[in-house]
Amino acid sequence: MNTDTLTINKTSWDEVARNFFGRTALPEYGPFAPDEKELNLFGDLNHKKVLDIGCGSGHSLKYTQEKKADELWGLDLSSSQIQAATELLKGTNVKLFQSPMEVNPGIPESHFDIVYSIFALGWTTNLEQTLININQYLKPGGAFIFSWEHPLFSRVRNTEHGLLLTKSYHEEGPYDHEAWNHPAIMQQHKISTYLNSLVEAGFKIEKIIEEIRVSEELLSRDSNRWYNWEKVKAVPTTVIFKCTKV
Repeated sequence: MNTDTLTINKTSWDEVARNFFGRTALPEYGPFAPDEKELNLFGDLNHKKVLDIGCGSGHSLKYTQEKKADELWGLDLSSSQIQAATELLKGTNVKLFQSPMEVNPGIPESHFDIVYSIFALGWTTNLEQTLININQYLKPGGAFIFSWEHPLFSRVRNTEHGLLLTKSYHEEGPYDHEAWNHPAIMQQHKISTYLNSLVEAGFKIEKIIEEIRVSEELLSRDSNRWYNWEKVKAVPTTVIFKCTKV
């Protein structure tokens, strides 16, 4: 766990949290991606115990609460995000932890039916340990569902001559994301690294989704200088994984 990186990222998120209130939350998985209404990866949430890794402002937890989940738990690095989630989920039985995902701040093991992370896992400074933690939180046979920006998307840039591969897909590790306007460090991993790390942590891969969905509504909502149509129609924006604890 890189404490310097975590300090930088926490400071950044505490500053920008209000700009991300309610963004990229269930039933959405990410920009131009199919949503939970279409994919039904969670299934019936009635009486389920769920844990949100990188819960942000709490909107994904609110979605699971509306779907009749029995227990709501969430973890986020940012104290500003935890404050926003606490306010949003006032009156529910939610349990929230302000903590990096690389450590267990007091979350019970073998307790959850579903652990999920919506566009947050790429912030971990230690993917392997984070996945081990998540596996330990789950009951045997429990599901882990997560989404993140597709690792190829940040390697491609628009130019006047077309799309250009600006970095090697094989280059992994920490990087400053050019679309992020505050000092922050994300982690680049290949699809194979995610797959192998999940298997080594004790997961069985059930499904991987790279498809895009395009509509006038999505073009209006998600398009910006980073998620622009020329890139989106050529390179997946979001990758979604569903796994189960062996």
